[in-house]
Order: sequence, then structure tokens, then C-alpha cells
Amino acid sequence: MATAREIMTEGAECIGAEEPVLLAARQMTEMDVGALPICGTDDKLKGVLTDRDIVIKVLGAGKDSASTKAGELAQGEAVAIGADDDATEIMRTMKAHKVRRLPVIDGHRLVGMIAQADVARALPDHQVGDLLEALSTG
Repeated sequence: MATAREIMTEGAECIGAEEPVLLAARQMTEMDVGALPICGTDDKLKGVLTDRDIVIKVLGAGKDSASTKAGELAQGEAVAIGADDDATEIMRTMKAHKVRRLPVIDGHRLVGMIAQADVARALPDHQVGDLLEALSTG
């Protein structure tokens, strides 16, 4: 069975927890991605910042994107998957936490990201369908 390391997109970059959301938005634009992992000064994953978070929690709330820190939007414990975890664990984690993007860590170091598209390319159609259904239901 495929592992997270085999399915993931490598080269994920973090936005520092103390960096402004505006910088995160610029990084997302340059990288053409919809999410960035948030890493603390200890290099550990703190959460994931999405383009939707920026629009709803910053712009829509009337906050200043240049002064709001990315770490302020990290909520609860970061959901991630180990690099050597198999596809069953990836699917279980994405379904349980209703996440469309999953950081991949090796130890505590970020090594990649798994998105729905990565899952769709790597796994059988019925598993992908199950995931989409789980993520689409309230």
C-alpha cells in the first residue's frame, strides 16, 4: 500500500507563526497553492493556513492582513500525517478531521503536503469517492 511519502507533493514551505498573513497570501500566490503550513520558531507544525481563512477570518472580519500574524489563525492541535503512514491512515485522518489538505511530517519536520488531488491520482476511484463523500457531508 502507498505511503504518505509516495503520495505527497514534496517541497512544502511553511509560513512562520509570527509572519504576517499578507506575506502568507503573497507566498500562496507565488506558489499557486491554497494553503500553507504554519510553523513555529521551534520549526514544529502549528497548523495550516488556507486562502479561505485569510478571506473569512482576516479580510471579512476587517482585520489588517499586514499586522495579523499567521499563528493567530492556527486553531487547536495541528492535524498531520507521518511520512511512512499508509494510505489507509491518510484516508482515516482526512475523513476524521474533515481536511482536504494534510501536512506530511518526518519526526517533527515538514516534508510535504497531501491534497485531495494527490489522493485522487494515487488511490483507486472507490476510495477517492469515499473520501469526497466524507468531506462533502456536514
